Amino acid sequence: MPLGLYLRAAGRLLRSGVSLGPLDDRLVFVFGCPRSGTTFLAGAIGGVPGFVDLGEVPPLKAAVPGLTRLDADQSAVRIRRILDHVRRLGLVGSRRGVEQTPETAFVLPAVARAFPEAVLVHIVRDGRDVACSLLERGWLSRGRAGRDDAGSSYGPQARFWVEPGREEEFEAASDARRAAWAWRRYVSAVRESGVGCHEVRYEAIGTAAEPLAAALGCPVEPLAAGVARAHGRSVGRHRRDLSAAELAEVEAEAGMLLAACGY
Repeated sequence: MPLGLYLRAAGRLLRSGVSLGPLDDRLVFVFGCPRSGTTFLAGAIGGVPGFVDLGEVPPLKAAVPGLTRLDADQSAVRIRRILDHVRRLGLVGSRRGVEQTPETAFVLPAVARAFPEAVLVHIVRDGRDVACSLLERGWLSRGRAGRDDAGSSYGPQARFWVEPGREEEFEAASDARRAAWAWRRYVSAVRESGVGCHEVRYEAIGTAAEPLAAALGCPVEPLAAGVARAHGRSVGRHRRDLSAAELAEVEAEAGMLLAACGY
C-alpha cells in the first residue's frame, strides 16, 4: 500500500493522543451499507475507555476490491498486515481498535481469520432511508464528480460489488435504483457470509448499549452515553423525501430483502 495512505491514517491516531504498548487483537469491526450509521456507532464504541476509533482505514478500504478476488486465507494475511502497520504507526498500543470501513462486509470470512478475537458488528438501516441519504450525498448519482478517501471515483459506474455481467444494467439504472442496489448488496454480503456478527438496528441504536456492551466485554455506562446521542429525526425519512417513482424503484430493486429484514 502507498506510504501516504498509511501516514494519513496514522496521523489521525497520533492527534488523538493514544499511547504505546502491545497491540490488542480484540479489534472491533463496524460495517454495513454506507449511510447506515457506521460512523456514529464506531465513534460511540471508540469513546469507551480502552478503545480507539480508527475511522475508515484508507489502505484497507482501497484493498477490499482486490481482496474479494482472493481466497479467505490470502485476504486474511493482507488484512492483518495492513491493520498491524496502521496500529503501530498510529501508536494505538494496548487500546482496542475500532475499524469502520463499510466494505468490510464483503470480506468477513477473511477478517474473522485475520483476527479471531475480533468482535464483528453489523449495523442495519431501513434500505429506503439509506437510499434517501445516498441520493442526498450523490455518491452513486449520475453527474457526480470527485473521489472518496480511498481514491475511488463517485458517479454511476459499476463498483466491485455489482454482480458480474450486470455492470451495464447498473450504470443504466436510475439513481434511486443504484442506491437500493448498494444497500441490497452490502446487507446480502453479510447475511450470506456465514460469519457470526452482532447486529445493531439503526432504528433502535439508542437502546443497543446493553447487548452490545456484553458482546464487546466492556462497561455499559460509557457506551450507553455514546449511543444516547442518537436522534430519530432520520428514521422513516423516505416517507417525505422519496417521490412515488423513486420509492417504486427502491422497492423493485430491494423489496424482497427489505421484507426479509422486517422493513
